[in-house]
Amino acid sequence: MTGNILLTFGLVASFFTMLMYYFTWKGYKNTLTYARVGYYLTTFAVVGASIILLYAILDHNFIYKYVFNYSGDDLPWGLLLSTFYAGQEGSFLLWLLFTVLVGLFLLDFTAKRGDLEPRVMIPFTLTATFLLVMVSPALKSPFSYLWTEDAFVNIKYVNQMYLSLPFIGKYIFQDPNSGNNFVKISEEFVNTLAANGVNISDFVIKGKGLNPLLQNFWMQIHPPILFVGFAMTSVPFAFGIAALVKNDYSSWIKHSLPWLLVGMMVLGLAIMMGGYWAYGVLGWGGYWGWDPVENSSLVPWIIGVAAIHTMLIQRKYPQRFVKTNLILAVLTYILVMYSTFLTRSGILSDASVHSFVAPGKIVFTFLLGFMILFTTIGIGGVLYRWKYLSANFHHEENFYSRELALFTGAFVLIASAINILGGTSAPIFGLATEIRFYNQWNLPIAIIIGLINGLSLLLKWKQTNGKLLLKDSIVSLALAGILTVGVIIFGEVYDVMMIIFTYSTAFALFVNMEVAFKIIKGKLSFLGAYIAHAGIALFFLGVIATGAYTSSETFELPKEQVVSKLGYDFKFLGYRLIEGGKKYSFDVEVKRGTNTTVVSPVMYIAEFNNSLMREPDILNYFTRDLYIEPKSYDEGKGSAGGSSDQIKIKKGETLEHNGLTLNFTAFDISQMGKMQSGEPFSIWAILTVSKGDISEEVKLEMKSTGSAREFVPLHLHNLEVDLQLTALDASGVIGVAVKSNDHGNSTEQQAKAAPTRDVLSVEASIKPFINLVWAGVIVMTIGFFFAAFRRFRESVK
Repeated sequence: MTGNILLTFGLVASFFTMLMYYFTWKGYKNTLTYARVGYYLTTFAVVGASIILLYAILDHNFIYKYVFNYSGDDLPWGLLLSTFYAGQEGSFLLWLLFTVLVGLFLLDFTAKRGDLEPRVMIPFTLTATFLLVMVSPALKSPFSYLWTEDAFVNIKYVNQMYLSLPFIGKYIFQDPNSGNNFVKISEEFVNTLAANGVNISDFVIKGKGLNPLLQNFWMQIHPPILFVGFAMTSVPFAFGIAALVKNDYSSWIKHSLPWLLVGMMVLGLAIMMGGYWAYGVLGWGGYWGWDPVENSSLVPWIIGVAAIHTMLIQRKYPQRFVKTNLILAVLTYILVMYSTFLTRSGILSDASVHSFVAPGKIVFTFLLGFMILFTTIGIGGVLYRWKYLSANFHHEENFYSRELALFTGAFVLIASAINILGGTSAPIFGLATEIRFYNQWNLPIAIIIGLINGLSLLLKWKQTNGKLLLKDSIVSLALAGILTVGVIIFGEVYDVMMIIFTYSTAFALFVNMEVAFKIIKGKLSFLGAYIAHAGIALFFLGVIATGAYTSSETFELPKEQVVSKLGYDFKFLGYRLIEGGKKYSFDVEVKRGTNTTVVSPVMYIAEFNNSLMREPDILNYFTRDLYIEPKSYDEGKGSAGGSSDQIKIKKGETLEHNGLTLNFTAFDISQMGKMQSGEPFSIWAILTVSKGDISEEVKLEMKSTGSAREFVPLHLHNLEVDLQLTALDASGVIGVAVKSNDHGNSTEQQAKAAPTRDVLSVEASIKPFINLVWAGVIVMTIGFFFAAFRRFRESVK
């Protein structure tokens, strides 16, 4: 109750704040103090509500629906804290908390700069008001009680001693599908309990717990940093609106740029933390799968980075790219709103494994309405001032100039964002976007970015002498050529586009290193851009190596039998119970030459949704990772009869295998919403299988039943073959076991030919130079930090 009161009070205070700031802008006296007090009260209410929710989680107060659905009494301290933002309501509140805290710094920043405060704080407070509405008691408050709407709670979550009460029977129902019993928690039931001297908090004593996919160290770090980045994008938006309100564009770039740099630094780091989480823990086999929800966070980051480059031009030449910068600053925040809409409206629930379950029609309507509102305010404001901007701000570009290179780079980034946004939005219209669509279109863009990354640092402002440009770039061009030749020879890279991409990326890296070396003895604060660009080049080199030249195989490891794959000898030693018997660690000895190491991937049945969970283990080397993901474990069953092969196939790809043609066309994830709510679910891979004149479309099923996750075998009579999924990858790759039927052997002969043995099925991958990906992200983040520090100092001056 207190939490809802505080959130309602904060919402009222935010409207009061905007009204007082409006009166201040209009020249009313004594209203500025009221506006500040209003903002402080809004912040106080949000912080207070956050503390109450956190206390409810730590106190295991499961009478709150949110705490019951996402928390549990068996979670370690760090993960228990992370349940604060595990669901929609809590994550909205966390975003709101960071927004109002950022606003305190923004208020202090703008209060020292003339009439900037009311013009900036009105649109900024509006962004906080949007979030306050979303967590209000009328929509998605985290303080709703279990009985706000009738809830059916599994009896395993209640105090068993009260099940013998005489009136309990009429509130217990059985699910005919699962056979589980549930207690109907309604307001009537709560009142009946109270009348019999039982408090509802003593009756519901356990929560559903945290989704096992989220039970990881990175859950404690990645989402909070992501929401700090989201909160920061509202600041450039507010500065842009402030400039449009006054129709004064002389200083808004100076004030906005450092905030945008910090926001993109934090958001970019958060996005790649999510990538590392997926790679190292979730067992998806890669750090980026072009999932729609992944993309929806990436697009505003790309637009924000494009805005940084065009803002640098206007910072140098105030007449240039004023309209462009206003539009990009506004779009960065609007695209965060669009990301929120895609993620939380439920519109992608059938297309993305990341999206939240549909929140209901009212919340959907409010999300859509707020997105339209902010778009109208931002883009509408630019259009309203368009005639004035066109008449007063114009410029000419010279071909050999840094400003043209920066603008071209920004333009290419925008093109990439449009490409990704189009593919991401396709599921809204019932269309599916293949992964190769993103790869094919973004590869040429990445090549151009690499070249401009280097050239923009060699070009001078206004005009550059062509001969001097060639002289300055000759060393980097030569070193890039040497590195590229080395990659072709030793890395066996023969694809023309990948060779060009390698060369452009190497050129950018050497240019940035050369320029940074020249100025390192001078002004260290100027190093930011060069460090960030070098980080991006390192990242691209890592993407080239891992994206194009990862090799992997799926195979079986009979216990104590050596299997040689990918240049390594693998031997399955057996399994161990870990974490108090909750998980199984499968020990695999990996040998190469004289070096022997034991890796221990993990599998277990998650109590949360009775699904088989897999955690990979990774051997980290300087030049590569050996990535081992468990697929299945067959205890003493072995295999009998027929020949079985493991193949991998990408969505949209066609493979020939032993006279069969397999075309993997699509996933069917129509039951993804059931997975997110903990219900049994299935995922299907749709393939067209043909042999000679015979062709069949089949659906290979991965089923999560009440006991475990299993891959369902499928027999194709006409083609005399058995197919079974062995793996599903978020990047769009599946593993398939192909087993031709052998009718020549009797059952007895087959059994003798295949003695029983414990068998572990794994997928092993070699990911060359993946450390360049992580190193690039770290270096880029450091560069952003130096650049933001420099621009904040300039803003103060």
